[in-house]
Amino acid sequence: MFRKISLLAIALLIQLSAVAKEGMWLPLLLKSLNEEDMQSRGFKLTAEDLYSINKSSLKDAVIRFGNGCTGEVVSDRGLLFTNHHCGYGQIQAHSSVDNDYLTEGFWAMNQAEELPNPGLTVTFIVNIADVTKKVLQGVNESMTEAERQKKINQNIETVRKEAEGSSKYKAMIKPFFYGNEYYMFLTEVYKDIRLVGAPPSSIGKFGGDTDNWMWPRHTGDFSVFRIYADKNNQPAEYAADNVPFHPKKHFKISLKGVQQGDFTLVYGFPGTTKQYLTSDAVEYVTQVTNPAKIQLRENSLAIMDAAMKASDEVRIKYAAKYARISNYYKKWIGENNGLRKLNALEKKKAFEKEFTRQLAKNPALQKKYGTLLPTFQSQYKELEKYAFATDYFRELYFYAPELIRFVSNFRKLQTNIEQLEQDKQLDNEVEKLKSATQRHFKNYDLATDQKLFATVVAMYQQKVDPSLHPEVFQMVQNKYNGDWGKYAEYVYNKSIFVREASVNDLLSNVSKKTAKKLAKDPAYQFVESFFVSYMEKTQPSYKAISDKIDRMMRDYVKAQREIFTEKTFWPDANSTLRISYGNVEGSNPRDGMEYNYFSTLEGVMEKRRTDVSKTHEFYVHDKLVDLYEKKDFGQYGQEGKMPVCFIASNHTTGGNSGSPVLDGSGNLIGINFDRSWESTMSDIMFNPEQCRNITVDIRYVLFVIDKFAGASHLVEELDLVRN
Repeated sequence: MFRKISLLAIALLIQLSAVAKEGMWLPLLLKSLNEEDMQSRGFKLTAEDLYSINKSSLKDAVIRFGNGCTGEVVSDRGLLFTNHHCGYGQIQAHSSVDNDYLTEGFWAMNQAEELPNPGLTVTFIVNIADVTKKVLQGVNESMTEAERQKKINQNIETVRKEAEGSSKYKAMIKPFFYGNEYYMFLTEVYKDIRLVGAPPSSIGKFGGDTDNWMWPRHTGDFSVFRIYADKNNQPAEYAADNVPFHPKKHFKISLKGVQQGDFTLVYGFPGTTKQYLTSDAVEYVTQVTNPAKIQLRENSLAIMDAAMKASDEVRIKYAAKYARISNYYKKWIGENNGLRKLNALEKKKAFEKEFTRQLAKNPALQKKYGTLLPTFQSQYKELEKYAFATDYFRELYFYAPELIRFVSNFRKLQTNIEQLEQDKQLDNEVEKLKSATQRHFKNYDLATDQKLFATVVAMYQQKVDPSLHPEVFQMVQNKYNGDWGKYAEYVYNKSIFVREASVNDLLSNVSKKTAKKLAKDPAYQFVESFFVSYMEKTQPSYKAISDKIDRMMRDYVKAQREIFTEKTFWPDANSTLRISYGNVEGSNPRDGMEYNYFSTLEGVMEKRRTDVSKTHEFYVHDKLVDLYEKKDFGQYGQEGKMPVCFIASNHTTGGNSGSPVLDGSGNLIGINFDRSWESTMSDIMFNPEQCRNITVDIRYVLFVIDKFAGASHLVEELDLVRN
């Protein structure tokens, strides 16, 4: 028995050690934690070349693109690359039936043709600092959680103000390891970002939803933007006389290509990982919430797909929405499959047994942490119905139908119109609503939204615990016999919120009567009931239990770091700047299946459909076919073939989209854009043998820009490295 336990302990520590060489690492700590290991794998630079506060370093060429992607600066005139799907919203915003840049692509042949994008920003990281001691100063274990958080918030504000001073920089302070540590990121934000180029969707989105999260992949998932600044190279709002930004650093681009085993490094802003979840949480994710959300989105996507196929106008309006909803729908399917394949639940339980065994060997630790795991189990059981209702509420609010989110913008006007008027804020609120109305109806189709409303609200009623239902559900049952189709027809026929003209008419003459008019509107009545019910019946319990679990997670992670001292821990991703590294390598995802590490243009032609329209996911542009048949690959081909994508064992997640993928010398070799389907479970449990990130080869990017689009002037801006 002792030998079996010892072998389990050894196996767990070996597993922990292997995973510790992966992860998403803070650039600030590379010197102490990773430099030696990186160099042993083929990294030819130093940690300071990647991150330095004393001189320009590669971090100065990495930007956060918008609010959820990464990008890289590639010229001394502010040119940047990111993914096509990251720039998709901007490309769509400039598109119309007459100028369908989504389908045909867009290329500015000079700077005067580059298109501004209101609201789009890029963010540079100026400095990263460990501020744990300052943030936790005065915090002690005798405090209640509320007292503790109040003190932390006060300290954060003090540190933030001290760091920003009167400078142009902004300080962002975030918790790591569930609040055991805190780091500050000093940032600089540029606001004049212009669209320079985008391939047609037949390249940038080739394979569409069928190939999403899959390997082999043949997608040229990139777009090109440029950062503009004022004449002093400082951040500025859009102005016609702004000039291209001159960065501290930009990436050199390698034309050498990649080989099996080559070192690779991903530098970016990964969104969220949850590697420290307990088995109870993993069980909820895999067996409850993922299956439910998959079913919900499957129904929504079917409705959108039918509408988009029936109308080019609807297709353009809903293209970005469909892609956004589809992305995680397919990700959750892959995540569940990957976690099952990895036996993640069993491994979590095995780790918890070892954790408990190690605690028992130390009375002080046992006293401090011994009740954690049993309490987790009871808390997750209590949380489940509230968590499920919250998941569904967020799905309806953030994704579909759009009516719910749009109407919610008017709640402040309806409930506080007199206060707004008294504070002389009414005009500002009305202007915000006018802007929201314009944005909403630009990409809105009434018939499609009505079908979505009837379908997904009915699912909410069926799946969510009846004790958490809003009162309006009972009205629908009484008046419409529970027929959500009939109720949706009534709402969409009678509400002012489904037609732009009626909303604008309401906002053109706002008075105290407006509040009464809103209160009588059927769409507003539904949304009000929906929101009030969630805020009163679900949110308080969900927050209280979640907060308790988060507090316990702080102790759980702290306990692991005290017990397993052999392991080098990395903090969960939280949209802050990170580095992951690995090697170019194929994979064996399933029995009898072996994947090569690269794909070529030949695979595009193999997938090509000749009997489809330009908007089909496997349509191939005639010019691309012509270049392929002539083998006209310019300086970008290799041995008579045109490389398209490659895979490597870097640990990535959402937010890494658009991240620069670098070789051992710090040269850009590709743009990260996806993971294989077998890898999507890596947000919860990473397996270096199973997980592969997918990168568009930079040579394919340049081939498309130069040979396909004829935008050779952009290539001339770049620093190309051939050896």
